[in-house]
Amino acid sequence: MKFVLDAEQRMFGETLRGLLADAGTAKTARAWAAGDTGPGRALWSAVAEAGVFAVAVPEEFGGAGLLPVELVVAVEELGRAAAPGPYVETLAAAELLGESPWLSRIAEGEAVVSLAVPHALDADVADLVLTLDRVERKAGEPLASLDPARRLFRVEGGAGFTDALRRGDSPAGADLGVLLCAAQQVGIGQALLDVSVEYAKTRQQFGRPIGEYQAIKHHLASAMVELEFARPLVYGAALSHGTPDFARDVSAAKVAASEASYGLAKTALQVHGAIGYTDEYDPSLWIRKARALYSAWGSVAEHRARVVTAL
Repeated sequence: MKFVLDAEQRMFGETLRGLLADAGTAKTARAWAAGDTGPGRALWSAVAEAGVFAVAVPEEFGGAGLLPVELVVAVEELGRAAAPGPYVETLAAAELLGESPWLSRIAEGEAVVSLAVPHALDADVADLVLTLDRVERKAGEPLASLDPARRLFRVEGGAGFTDALRRGDSPAGADLGVLLCAAQQVGIGQALLDVSVEYAKTRQQFGRPIGEYQAIKHHLASAMVELEFARPLVYGAALSHGTPDFARDVSAAKVAASEASYGLAKTALQVHGAIGYTDEYDPSLWIRKARALYSAWGSVAEHRARVVTAL
């Protein structure tokens, strides 16, 4: 099935892509990882002005109403730009919070919210840290992260997606978080595919661009197909928001997006060789994030099991 965005949705994504490109998000991500959150907070405000947080907040709190497809469009672009900060968590919290006064602040971009699933992303700079059962907590000790720009903190009472599955439920906002994480992964995968294709066109070996060799072509083509199969599942899940199939559909989307983005991270490393590991080279930002998000908001095995159970 092919999902086609309407003109306004396409313009929304293109506008945000241009904003992020002009903002120099790679430099912002490195500053965020080093503890300098100033550029990241400035980017957060610019993203808010573009209307991203408004499409997660009901109209009575200053938003545009919850628009799942527009949210997916926006978060895919944020993933593509490797924008640092708890965007997914804040957007998911807008549904989790119900009718809280915090919603107005989220819509305006004035509140950064972190969710403990089970660890809280960037909890030290968040204005509000919540568990999935809506209990406000304080940030605990920092934890090691595969991605330096995803700074994790231990939070008392934090519950992972496994706990929700074990109880047989998932709180409002949790499945939206899964969906948006999958959208972020699709954006990361697209960025890795684009940069790998460009590198293959210019990097020469034995007098020829490496992209002319069949082995490289096959790797990139296979990775592209996997990504193109994941994207419709993510948009399909967005369309099923509010229906009984939403939980099943977001899990299917998360499995596909996790496999596609992580597969592209491995392909990018194969295409780039050792340079792909270097901190100074931008693809390393996406490669690390792809691996970190592979198990965020529930593992592939957990979501695959939920899909099987729903069949």
